[in-house]
This record gives sequence, C-alpha cells and structure tokens, in this order.
Amino acid sequence: MEFAELIKTTKVDDVLLSCPGLQPVKGTLCITSHHLLLSSWPGGNGEQSQIELWLLIRNVDAIEKSVQNLSWYQSSWTNGSPRETRHANTSGTITLKCKDLKVLQLEIPGMEECLNIASSIEALSSVESVMMTYPFFYRPQSLKLEEGWPQDVLQQYYQQIASDTGTWRLSHINEGFGVCSSYPPVVIVPAAVEDRALAKSARFRQGRRFPVLSYYHKKNGTVMLRSSQPLVGPNRKRCPEDELLLGAVLERGDRGFVLDTRSAQAAKQAQMTGGGVEHRASYPCWKRLHRPLERGRPLQESFVKLVEACSDPSSSMDRWLSKLEASKWLSHVKEALSTACLAAQCMEREEACILVHGAEGTDTTLLVTALAQVILDPDCRTLAGFQGLLEREWIQAGHPFHLRCARSAHSHARLKQEGPVFLLFLDCVWQLGRQFPLSLEFSEGLLLTLFEHSYASPYGTFLCNSEKERKLCEVKEKTHSLWPWLNHRRQKYLNPLYMRNPLVIWPSVEPQSVLLWQGLFLRWVRSPHYLDEAWTEIQQIARNSKTLSERPSRSAPEQTPAQKVSGTESNTLAT
Repeated sequence: MEFAELIKTTKVDDVLLSCPGLQPVKGTLCITSHHLLLSSWPGGNGEQSQIELWLLIRNVDAIEKSVQNLSWYQSSWTNGSPRETRHANTSGTITLKCKDLKVLQLEIPGMEECLNIASSIEALSSVESVMMTYPFFYRPQSLKLEEGWPQDVLQQYYQQIASDTGTWRLSHINEGFGVCSSYPPVVIVPAAVEDRALAKSARFRQGRRFPVLSYYHKKNGTVMLRSSQPLVGPNRKRCPEDELLLGAVLERGDRGFVLDTRSAQAAKQAQMTGGGVEHRASYPCWKRLHRPLERGRPLQESFVKLVEACSDPSSSMDRWLSKLEASKWLSHVKEALSTACLAAQCMEREEACILVHGAEGTDTTLLVTALAQVILDPDCRTLAGFQGLLEREWIQAGHPFHLRCARSAHSHARLKQEGPVFLLFLDCVWQLGRQFPLSLEFSEGLLLTLFEHSYASPYGTFLCNSEKERKLCEVKEKTHSLWPWLNHRRQKYLNPLYMRNPLVIWPSVEPQSVLLWQGLFLRWVRSPHYLDEAWTEIQQIARNSKTLSERPSRSAPEQTPAQKVSGTESNTLAT
C-alpha cells in the first residue's frame, strides 16, 4: 500500500481553522502521509508572521463533515436596465475530534475538496499496520536510532534484587518468548524454583502468565507478585508446580494474600469456562481478597460519558454534576486508589506478601501493582524512577497499548478491546500529586504528555501490545524512544516544590478528596492562561527560595518558603 493512494487532495487554499483557545487561522491546508499542515498567509490571521500548525493524523479519533450550498444575487446593468445574476458556491466544514480530546474545525471552500479531505483523513488515520505508523518514518536530527532504549534497565533492576536477597533469581526461560508471548525475555522468580516448574506453572495460567516478582519492599522484605488467573476450571484442577512456586515465596510460618481484581461472582463464572481462583486447600498459606475493578467496555463508556459532559458548555450546575456522577469515572479512580492502598497495606502494615491478578493480568493487575509502588516507594516518585516503573509494569509487562488505545473518547466505533486503563493510572497518580504536592518530582505536565503519546506519538515507546510484537516489528531498531526526548526537556516536567519524602503516602479516597482532573478533561474547554501564570509564579518563587537557601550564612539560616511548606506535608491526609 502506498500513502499516495489514500490522499485524494493534497492541498487546499482559503481554509479557516478554528480551535478553542486559539484565534482562527486562515491559510493553506496540506495533507502528507502522516500530518495535516495548515500554513497561514502573512497577515492572514491579523499578524505579519506566518504560522504553521501541525496535527498528527494518527491523533484523529472521529471526523464529522457537513456541506453547505451558498447562493447570492449580484445586481448589474445591461443596456441601461438592471439585471440580477445568481451566483452559487459550496463550502464544507470538517470537525476533527482528536484522541487528546482537542476539537478542531476546518472550513473548506468547495464541496469536492471538503469530501476529498475528509475521506483522506479517514483513510490515513485508520491504517492498521503498526509498521506504517509515523514512528517508523520519524527521523529527528537530534536523536539517533537505538539510543535511549532501556535495553538492560529491567534486567539490572531485578539483578539488584537478586543480589540483595539471595532468594530470588533471574530466569531466561522466556528467551525467544517461547513460554509466554506477553512477558519479557527475562523475569525474576524464587531461586528455589527451577525453570521446568515455571514452564508447567505457565501452562496452568491464562495466557501463560505465571507468577513473577513485581516489587520487593526493602523495608521488611515482603514482595508483590503478579500473574493471570489459574485455569482450575469446574473440576478444580491442580498444578503442583504452581503451588510449589507460590509456596516458595513464603518463608515458614508466613502468610500471603491473593488480591483478585474481579468480583467473587465474576471469578466464579470464570471457573465455569475454564478459569477460576486459587483454592484455599491447594494454597493453604494464601488468603484471597476480591476488589473488583472495571476494565474494557465499561471503563471506555465511562470515559466517553465524562468527556461528553466536559464538552457541553450549556449545562447548568445541576445537570453538570448529574452528568459527572453518571459517568462514574471518579468512582473508578476511587476504587483503583483503594485497591492499590490495600495492596500497599498488606506489604507495609501486615508485612505479608501479595499476589495480584485478574483474568488476563494485563490491565487492572498492572494498574494495582504500579500504583502500589508509587504509594510505597519514594524512588518511583522521581522522574527517572517513574519512567522505569512504566517500563517494568506497563510496557514490558505486556499491557496491550495498541488495542487499548486504538480509539479515544470521540470515536463512533466501540471495539471490545479498547479501555483507558493506562489513563486511569495517570489520573490516580495525578490525585496522589495533588494530595501530596511535595512528594512527586514530576509535574502534571509529564502525565499529560504521557497521555498524549500513549494514544498518538512520533515515538515507538507505546507501540504494539507486547515485547514480542515490538521485537517482530523491530521497534527498537527502527523507531526512537520517548524517554530521551522527555529527559532533554527535563526542566519542563519537574515539580519545583519537590522535597524527597521517604515515607509511604497514603491517599485519602473520601468523596471530597477525589477530584476531577481539570488539567486534562477541561484543558480544551476553558483557557489555561491563569493557571499557567500561577504555575510560572510558583516556579519562580521556588527558584528564588533555592537560591537564598544556598547562600552561605554565619548564623542559622531562616527556613525558605519551600522548606516551610515541606514541613507541613505528612501522612495526615491518609484515611
């Protein structure tokens, strides 16, 4: 397939672009294989300088078009007598609803041009082949291929745990992805369990996602594992190797918890179709807890309803609050935070090991394990540590980004595989940052950028559904990583109020504590001008405070504003 075959019209003049928060821009619209480019004429938008606006076509989620017939009469004189001449023209309007929730409107002269532009965008935005997407064609001069990809970060992280404990080891059983197609080539497992037992345990788990270590809690030596559901079925099948694997995690006399992200009823229904749960008789030292979390279509519909509510400027206060409640999005945020807190509590306060799984173990499982680490570990709350967490618990752990982020909230298609689980995770992290404004090294801007790039990006970090697919598509050889680009702009994403907090941050999940993420869901609805000004002022105050605190003084220095604020932050917000 050639991109040129999908482009019916490459250029149109006299196009007017309207977008909330921006002045209308008039100029020439061009369509390339991966971008829409609107280049304004000098003075065409009331200014002398030329403006170029770029839109990645992959970012387009839905297209709406309308065509209007315009007629008018012009008076003229012929042979000394008046005469009316009818002039006809057509124009069209294309509304582009983007995956980052932005809405653009293009007014295009000519019906044929309008329909051709709309048809071209629809065709280019729905190309199925991953290797035809923009990351495989993006070649910035400042970056080199194969640089910035965390080749050994996962292995180094787990090797450190194995060295510190002596009871865990790195296993290369999945080298070549022969055991589990959604796991990375290297996993960390109990040292007492051989690879032969791991292979049999994998056959006993859905998708062959056998229990592997997710997080080691240095404070008390407890661990968090993740897996998929066991395939016990209606006949209550057993797997001695799987029981041996989970038994090896616990020392003599210890206990563990299995945190199932499905309801008890859903787990029972899964047992009738071949799935199920770990039965107490087979796993006597493990206690099962059910904390149901939505994923897939219910979560996607909640996302859609929330965006629809935020996009309706005519709603009254009562109607707006009713729509917000009906979307149930904040309820999903609350349940995710509550479940992650439960996992963290099992490790921190109960000093017990925990296994987290749902059905496939690629969605809500990763949501809980990743959130629990942000709550427990101050290293995961740094910019570098958070990037490592995303690599371990989302990208290399097999979250199917290509399926889950195929469409956003505006799409008219409703595919079963879609679900904004990663967005829910980012929202929960934003809630943590709002409740503990000094404890996260990164700012809201990083979370917004990650949201945008997970749905449409020039980088290959979030491409495909697993490490196996990324290997087959040669993503690391033919595309650029997002992380070097982010780190090059490090200052933009840092929190100027950050003070390292070694404590666990227990978030409040009371109704008045869980708020709408306005910076994401309302950023295209209302102007962020005043918020940007306030944030710039905060950054300036923080820089000045740091400069004053670094000046040498003979007497004891007075606390800076940033230090005074940091002293007030504690875990009193936890409930």
